[in-house]
Amino acid sequence: MITPVLRTPVLVVGAGVAGSVLALELAHHHVPSIVVERASRPQRHPDLNLVTGRSMELLRRLGLTTAIRKHGVDPDRPADVVWSRGLDQPPVLVSQVPSVNQLRRRYAATNDGSSPVEPYLLLPGAELGGGLRDAARVHPLIDLREGWTFTDLRLEQDSAVATVLEADTGVRHVIEAGYLAGCDGAQSTVRRCLGVSMQQLNSPAHHYTVYFRSTDLACRSGGPATIIAEGITLTWSHDRDFWIADLPLGPDEATVTDAARLLHNRLGIGLEAPQVLGMAQWDDALGIATAYSRGTAYLAGESAHRFAPPGGNVDTCIGDAVDLGWKLAATVNGWGGPTLLSSYEGERRRCALLDRELLARSLETRRRFRRLAAAGASREFLADVLRQEPPQVETSGTGLADGHAPSSVVWQELPDRRDRCATLTLPGTRPPAVRLPDGEQLFDRLGPQFTLVDLTDDAIGAPLVATATARGIPMIHLTVTDAAVRASWESRLVLVRPDQHIAWRTDETPSDWDIVLDVVTGHQRQDHVNT
Repeated sequence: MITPVLRTPVLVVGAGVAGSVLALELAHHHVPSIVVERASRPQRHPDLNLVTGRSMELLRRLGLTTAIRKHGVDPDRPADVVWSRGLDQPPVLVSQVPSVNQLRRRYAATNDGSSPVEPYLLLPGAELGGGLRDAARVHPLIDLREGWTFTDLRLEQDSAVATVLEADTGVRHVIEAGYLAGCDGAQSTVRRCLGVSMQQLNSPAHHYTVYFRSTDLACRSGGPATIIAEGITLTWSHDRDFWIADLPLGPDEATVTDAARLLHNRLGIGLEAPQVLGMAQWDDALGIATAYSRGTAYLAGESAHRFAPPGGNVDTCIGDAVDLGWKLAATVNGWGGPTLLSSYEGERRRCALLDRELLARSLETRRRFRRLAAAGASREFLADVLRQEPPQVETSGTGLADGHAPSSVVWQELPDRRDRCATLTLPGTRPPAVRLPDGEQLFDRLGPQFTLVDLTDDAIGAPLVATATARGIPMIHLTVTDAAVRASWESRLVLVRPDQHIAWRTDETPSDWDIVLDVVTGHQRQDHVNT
């Protein structure tokens, strides 16, 4: 059956975390999209997802945080990580992770810009994915087609032509889009159509995840979020007696025929037989796509990077979606230059590479702990080794991996200026989050597009914003006189991008503002530094 060709500025393939956030980011900038998703309803992902404070800031821009926090775990429960030789032995070390409400109180007591606007969120993957898809479903600028499977792609010079299959009717549809974003997961069909391979970090080790209920274990554990022991990592889902077990497999365990027996043996304590609810096998190859785009098609989320354990790359997915979303919108709306979209791969692939290294170190810390424990190392020695390693759970998300300093659409400062100026407002980084005297967050006053934050006494940024507006570049002028903001931000003029990263800064009226605008909007590459 022949159906009329559907047309849209952007076609998003996949309505998981990355796809839903990408569509909502486009809508935030008034760009409509069609989203096709093969599943008629969100999948039931029992894994817990950690959404760091930085990702919550990005979702806050889209008005999503209040709704998804309703599905989070008890905000008064800490997310401590317990290291132990075995479940029947005393802990070697307890790595404390404050609860959401503890962090709220800590953030409220300081206002130096060092803390995120919001604390982290821990919630089941099904609730995160379902909540984001619900928001996309009801948005008037998003046409969500559930039960539609992407099957093929043809790239034209200025468009992408996709073929999709409607499950209920068996009808094939053709969708012509200015741009296509593949957000269709680790086994991405879009990535296959583009001929993009995955680059693995190392030879993968295989794991088995078992989802189970155990009242006995809940009574014994005392309620820590994660227990890392020899041969097993247990995560309590904060749902009474529901647990998630990660079981690393040895070379002779590549095929598991009895997950319940394997789980019972790894638990190593006298418990009633656990009630196994489900299982999944995965590996920790930690693959990253060799390219994030081909022509007018782009990869985002798990299509571009496959991290482990399950649920371990939510932040990277959200960062991809926001970065690609505002750049696609700028291009569709006519003010983004030819190199703006090409900067997506440079910025986000670099972040994925950094995130992968941090995750690989975290997994190696677990393996080293188990090897040392098996070799008979003392509790004191094990604890000393663990204290030298980064934490297994990092909740702020505001570290160096979040920045875009080498980006082609971030103004590059001369080394002597970088050396003498503060790093808190270094171009490419996230600016300090400061509360204003009326209690409002400065981040909440940033505009949806560019914002020139003016910390001067005489508002010298006004004509700069007028110049940008005359060129069709959307920008608001935000004057701030608060002492706390000035102390944290330090530079007198700071240009903030739509994704709340700093694009440029100065202490004086710039002599080449038009060139700055050309660089940060992707109309030309920077070849000199005058400001």
